[in-house]
Amino acid sequence: MVQPTTSSIKANGINFCFLEMGAGPLVLCMHGFPDNAHSFRYLLPMLAGAGFRAVAPFMRGYAPTGAPADGRYQSATLSQDVVALVDALGAEQAVVIGHDWGARAVYGAAVLDPHKVSKLVTLASSHPAAGDRTSFQHLKGAWHAFYFQLPQAESTVSHNDYAFIGDWWKDSSPQWDIPADDLARVKETFRTPGVLEAALGYYRHSYNAALQDPALKEVQQKVNTAPIPVETLAFHGTKDRPGRLETFQDMDHLFTNGLEKVIIPGTGHFIHREKRDEVNGRIVQFIMN
Repeated sequence: MVQPTTSSIKANGINFCFLEMGAGPLVLCMHGFPDNAHSFRYLLPMLAGAGFRAVAPFMRGYAPTGAPADGRYQSATLSQDVVALVDALGAEQAVVIGHDWGARAVYGAAVLDPHKVSKLVTLASSHPAAGDRTSFQHLKGAWHAFYFQLPQAESTVSHNDYAFIGDWWKDSSPQWDIPADDLARVKETFRTPGVLEAALGYYRHSYNAALQDPALKEVQQKVNTAPIPVETLAFHGTKDRPGRLETFQDMDHLFTNGLEKVIIPGTGHFIHREKRDEVNGRIVQFIMN
């Protein structure tokens, strides 16, 4: 398989490192937790082969991308990163794809600047305003987000050479035979000093308003609640953590320009890795139509 090139560019005050393949209209792919840009290692060549410039950045704080000087990791800032990356990469607009936290970032980008987002694809993540997030099932499925607020979270996740990451992948995608090299790449990223603190910072900023930038209060409210005005394709599996599929099924009213939902039985949280041919094929078909 032809390997992507690695480049870097400055956007929103951060030096972003990214993987890139192909030439043509821009498709921007944003990864989630615990993961890195290689999450899209099978999608990038398919996009390139279909005539697109496929770019997968390491998100802020995930080395070799830099960490923000102000230590901010709230979701409004992640969405601003996406918009800034489209500009920095020299495109007037882009298809944006996101998994997990990357999905949260691209949902927000579509709200903040819909003219820069031609189409939206999300993986294993519902609109942030969807569903009952106080239900027992949802809280059960989000246990890690609450645990990550604790000061001992760093030592827990890093214990035994980041065994937590492999266990978390198995728990959230229980029917996936996890490739050893995929897991090794992610552990390598997390071994870089500062990455774990950044990754946990995404969760801490989400649940602790005191960490958020007061200047972004209105922007944060908008990305949390506003409907998506961009044509969207959203994927979810049936074996992801508790409460998540129910929330996904309850989000149609939050999309004003078309929403196609694809539920793939037997898949978990890493749906694009687990069923890569099926999912990536549907993505390319959606983008080209």
